[in-house]
Amino acid sequence: MNQDLAVLENILGYAFADRALLTQALTHSSYAAEHGKPDNERMEFLGDAVLELAVSECLYRDTAKMREGAMTKTRAALVCEPALVRAAGRLNLPDFLLLGYGEDRAGGRDKPSIVSDALEAVIGAIYLDGGLRPAKEFVETFIITSLQLTEAEGAFSDYKTKLQELIAKRSPAAKIEYLLLKADGPEHKRIFTMGVDVNGKRLGEGEGASKQSAGQAAAGQALETLAARGGEVCD
Repeated sequence: MNQDLAVLENILGYAFADRALLTQALTHSSYAAEHGKPDNERMEFLGDAVLELAVSECLYRDTAKMREGAMTKTRAALVCEPALVRAAGRLNLPDFLLLGYGEDRAGGRDKPSIVSDALEAVIGAIYLDGGLRPAKEFVETFIITSLQLTEAEGAFSDYKTKLQELIAKRSPAAKIEYLLLKADGPEHKRIFTMGVDVNGKRLGEGEGASKQSAGQAAAGQALETLAARGGEVCD
């Protein structure tokens, strides 16, 4: 296990003074129950708080023109389960998890809740081992990447709200429905395709790394469709 921890430390870019903290961060409750070890749930609780603080500070510092409401939505996109699962996948974190026999056989390494909780626990472990600075550096390096930040901001361009307002103005009785059309790729790199129908007629489709961002993209295309029609909505 020590050799595995050294490999993981290299991936994480952080060497623990107390490797027992890293081991605990990787320990799911199913493994803890089987082996009488402490699990990562309390550490995950701490890491969640550190994660939110680090993301909040980064948004405040680096997005001077973003309003408070948009900052809140962007932070939610960056700390949500799908975003954490993608980040954990890039770190190969699922390979290092300590799972109980039954949970491992049941595909626990592919369960988003287990993977995202473990990543938050790792953040908590780094905080406990080295303090806030290395924990924030880890979050900024591996979670607040330029790609994720751009996607998060784009995901909340408020196309859904704009579409809702336009439809309500032009055709108050019209029904807007968002549909999941497909989901491709492995769990940690899933690409979703959403469609948006108005009164049963498809006005837009969009892709994204989450259903939310895909839905926003679909709403954006729907707005373009309506603009080409001069804003006319078919009842």
